Amino acid sequence: MLIVGAGAIWLGGFWFHVLVAVIGGGMLWELTRIMGGPSKVAIPMGVLAAVALVAVPYLPWEVKLPALIAVALAGTGQIKKDRLIYAAYAAGLILACYGLIVVRDVRGIYWVVWLVLVVVATDVAGYFAGRLIGGPKFWPKVSPKKTWAGTSAGWIAAAIVGIVFGGTPLIVLSVLTSFASQMGDVAESAIKRRAGIKDSSNLIPGHGGLLDRFDAMMAAALFVLLLGAVLGLPAV
Repeated sequence: MLIVGAGAIWLGGFWFHVLVAVIGGGMLWELTRIMGGPSKVAIPMGVLAAVALVAVPYLPWEVKLPALIAVALAGTGQIKKDRLIYAAYAAGLILACYGLIVVRDVRGIYWVVWLVLVVVATDVAGYFAGRLIGGPKFWPKVSPKKTWAGTSAGWIAAAIVGIVFGGTPLIVLSVLTSFASQMGDVAESAIKRRAGIKDSSNLIPGHGGLLDRFDAMMAAALFVLLLGAVLGLPAV
């Protein structure tokens, strides 16, 4: 899977769009199931999301956002409870996937690699610091395993990635992106806890589902997309 992902990132264009579409479609399928949507709705939602993410890079600019939001909200009527939560999370997922496509297509491979490394460094540093140091919990009611030590270590690791990639201009952005990725993990934990489940699915044997693996990446990508649209990204 790592080889496929790395290859798609390197090639960019259509192949990267397909990779993001498959992941995005799978995540929307998982979300719909988690929120109580029947299989007859969850599967079409996943397929619709995947098709939309492959097609949207080739649509006119004025159509892109409405099309993505429409796809994200298409299954809301079939959700029995927490429809607002579903709608917000689904829209966030679809826009985050589009954010990854924009980063690769517009910003280039440099920014994609930076984004991936910030998220990975945050996760790895947070895991080991949390295990070795322990201490007060970050948000015990939602994510009982997260500690302040692990959270802070993630910020430090992200700052180091920023220094390596772009020096001072990227330090603050890397730390903010790190925090966004952590909030993505917390948000997914809250969704699962509300649904009373441990994993988003069993698509990845031994590792849970796609949401379990890519929740942090989605939040980070959404943050970078929004920040880039409003303020632009620093020159490096």
